[in-house]
Amino acid sequence: MLIDTHCHLDFPDFDADRAAVIARARSAGVEQIVVPAINVDNLQRVIDLCASSPCFHPALGLHPCFPHDTDAALNSLAQALEVNKVVAIGEIGLDFRPGQAEAEVQQPLFEQQLQLARKYDLPVLLHVVRAHDQVLKLLRRYQLPRAGIVHAFSGSEQQAREYAKLGFKLGFGGAISYDRAQKLRRLVLELPLEWLVLETDAPDMPLEQHRGQPNEPSRVAEVAQLIAALRGRPITEIAAITTATAQQLLRLPAY
Repeated sequence: MLIDTHCHLDFPDFDADRAAVIARARSAGVEQIVVPAINVDNLQRVIDLCASSPCFHPALGLHPCFPHDTDAALNSLAQALEVNKVVAIGEIGLDFRPGQAEAEVQQPLFEQQLQLARKYDLPVLLHVVRAHDQVLKLLRRYQLPRAGIVHAFSGSEQQAREYAKLGFKLGFGGAISYDRAQKLRRLVLELPLEWLVLETDAPDMPLEQHRGQPNEPSRVAEVAQLIAALRGRPITEIAAITTATAQQLLRLPAY
């Protein structure tokens, strides 16, 4: 069994063929999918989608790359967390690429969501771009009881080890399929397998062989195959260990 720990299955990209996408995922052995929210507008959409199947698990959060009316959005998020069973707070974090909101806007939003994670005893799904050191500093300050996953990890080996010290796992997906991603491939090869979880970020981040096409959760099986090839290990081992890690961290059911 495989778990896609980060898939935006509620996005309109899937509206035309969502049932077929889900069927392909199950055929590929992907039995559980974590669906993170990104803003107030899709909180309820994520909740409703995940209510349709015990195989889908909601995470609720406010993404740093989308505009938010911060106070109102945080209030809506807190209300949703109060009345819904979710597996994580996410997708949250910091993104310091040019063109994104200023750090003075992003960081308070992130910190208040870390506080919600503490309040509700939930792990977090982190979006971190060009901000790993800043995020690590904040995670040390807040000392979350249940850690979480660094989605689409893109940091250094040293940063990976610092996240691991805090109990975090690292999400790897389609980016490792590109020949230019030598740093990521080296991390996948050298880091302990118990630190890794699988993801697609569908419909985004397609694998190289599917470039130009919407990504989908079935392709987490191809991510597992790539990791198995890089490490020279059976895919059954990759699947078993990454699945157990995700289940334990997010308290997912063991089928």
